[in-house]
Amino acid sequence: MGSGTIKTKDGTNIFYKDWGKGPVVTFSHGWPLTADAWDGQMMFLAERGYRVIAHDRRGHGRSDQPFDGNNMDQYADDLAELFEKLDLKDATMVGHSTGGGEVAHYIGRHGTSRVKKVVLVGAVPPLMVKTDSNPEGLPLTVFDGIRKGTFDDRSQFFEDLSAPFYGANRENNHATQGMRDSFWRQGMQGSIKGLYDCIREFSEVDYTEDLKKIDVPTLIVHGDDDQIVPIVAAAMKSSKIVKNATLKVYPGAPHGLTSTHQDQFNEELLAFLKS
Repeated sequence: MGSGTIKTKDGTNIFYKDWGKGPVVTFSHGWPLTADAWDGQMMFLAERGYRVIAHDRRGHGRSDQPFDGNNMDQYADDLAELFEKLDLKDATMVGHSTGGGEVAHYIGRHGTSRVKKVVLVGAVPPLMVKTDSNPEGLPLTVFDGIRKGTFDDRSQFFEDLSAPFYGANRENNHATQGMRDSFWRQGMQGSIKGLYDCIREFSEVDYTEDLKKIDVPTLIVHGDDDQIVPIVAAAMKSSKIVKNATLKVYPGAPHGLTSTHQDQFNEELLAFLKS
């Protein structure tokens, strides 16, 4: 217990933290972050009788940095291997942003035999990119810009991206310089190739069929001022696709609401776990 690594079938080492005892809650982080993004939730729940587990996605944080295989099928399968090796059962899966796609895709590929509940926070499903059938999405040029920023000068790009991520560019915001510095630090821990490849996975993968397979109680949380994953193309649609979904909209909240609205989110997460 504490932290460790698992070696996946393709030989990739995946880092994870494993704290506390009790009912299991797993956490899947957003791009370009690490398990550290969940520290505020994990410590809170571990102190209240839960076993909390968060991993660094391959190509992110302290996990290995393979050149190939940085795709959502593999991310979901890595998570399945973690579930199997730790023999996790009756877990509540929590996913933020790209991690929400990971949770949905895990269920799409591996089902809910080990899953009791789902929480999607500022999550990318069903589909971020604008298409004929998804006119509320963002144009592909937006994601091409993210790719360019990541490749050209990711250090400066992550510095800049942290502002809209936490809503620091809004009046009366809850963002701190510390949150922004932590975002930069976590992003810089990752592999440029892994992070670059992951952009396609959070923007162009359609998670609609995965969402339809979620057959456990689901809490969907989103800020209505999310500048990274706009709520109209995400939570507003996901909450209609997922059976048994409860939608909670945080007025004025940014994408990184697990940090800016940490206490509120923690209490609602705890209430959902107990419900």
